[in-house]
Amino acid sequence: MAERRPGVPVLAFLGGAGTVTGSRFLVETASARVLVDCGLFQGRKDLRLRNWDPFPVEATSVDAVVLTHAHLDHCGFLPRLDLEGFTGPVMATGSTADLAAIVLADSGHLQEEDAAYANRKGFSKHRPALPLYTEADAHRVTGRFRTLGYGHPVELASGIELTLRRAGHILGSATVTLRVDSARTLVFSGDLGRPSHPLLAPPEPPGPADVVVVESTYGDRDHEDHAGLDRLADAITRTARRGGTVVIPAFAVDRTEVVLLHLARLAEAGAIPELPVYVDSPMALASLAVYRRAVADGDAEIRPELAGLPDCFDPGRLVEVRDVEASKALDRSPVPSIILSASGMATGGRVLHHLARFLPDPRNLVVLVGFQAEGTRGRSLQRGTAT
Repeated sequence: MAERRPGVPVLAFLGGAGTVTGSRFLVETASARVLVDCGLFQGRKDLRLRNWDPFPVEATSVDAVVLTHAHLDHCGFLPRLDLEGFTGPVMATGSTADLAAIVLADSGHLQEEDAAYANRKGFSKHRPALPLYTEADAHRVTGRFRTLGYGHPVELASGIELTLRRAGHILGSATVTLRVDSARTLVFSGDLGRPSHPLLAPPEPPGPADVVVVESTYGDRDHEDHAGLDRLADAITRTARRGGTVVIPAFAVDRTEVVLLHLARLAEAGAIPELPVYVDSPMALASLAVYRRAVADGDAEIRPELAGLPDCFDPGRLVEVRDVEASKALDRSPVPSIILSASGMATGGRVLHHLARFLPDPRNLVVLVGFQAEGTRGRSLQRGTAT
């Protein structure tokens, strides 16, 4: 039996409400269904299990998906939606498409690794444990990406017009404006950047709207940019003096690039000692290449003072760690250094091995440089929870 459609436009919150992850907003009219963001739930186990729930509407009935940006909590469910039968286009900016392809492939790879580990250890109640999706699934759905520039309205689905505008959160990030039946305007902020982002131009005003869905993760907080950098420089200097290593769990997309830029500026100013800086994350290195290309090309999203510069992400002794053996060797190095490694909330990846190696020694330091969701190792570290 055909699903009933509403007589008036309806906005449904399928995620990103009550929790900061799993952003999914469904706009439904009498003639179309459009999904704004298609994110993965992260953090507590009860949230992660929601990724396995059947999608609330038939995936085949979704006409199109629009991505605000390439972070996993906004795009990471796409391969699963594809597996459930979604066949429409995924609209995004060019940089979001490039970065999401990297993020989704890595996520699929980790899903496969987690399932294989569960099968080896026998702790899953499922026999066998299966991944939510595979790396191949991720590659398949990225073939549905259709890129769109900022400020260019297009017909997304019957009666729904889409316009993307610069959001300044990460490279390619956008606010989404949907004009529905030429009568109502809905704006979705995605994650908004601040005017002071060191790499990116400020967000653009989205214009008037009847309904605005806006992120509020940091809505009640002030950011201390300069004081934070002073504390970072002091902490790195003190750690190096006592012969320790600084481990920075960093999100692979944007946060790694921002940290590298700040480290380069601190090193140039003589505010921190000259240390080897290791980027130990294949996904972060792939994302770094996208950012480097944007800077070199003078992309309009990049702050004008950075456009066309030589590598602004190199603090002087930057080392790109690509293979597992080189990553393991970092844990045996007696030389003080800085290690940036994913994931940013310490939920998986190579950073876990570095934390296990360096945390027990009081000479070393762990620096948390991003939001730590409830139920993650990063939040436990932030709280000083004993393990």
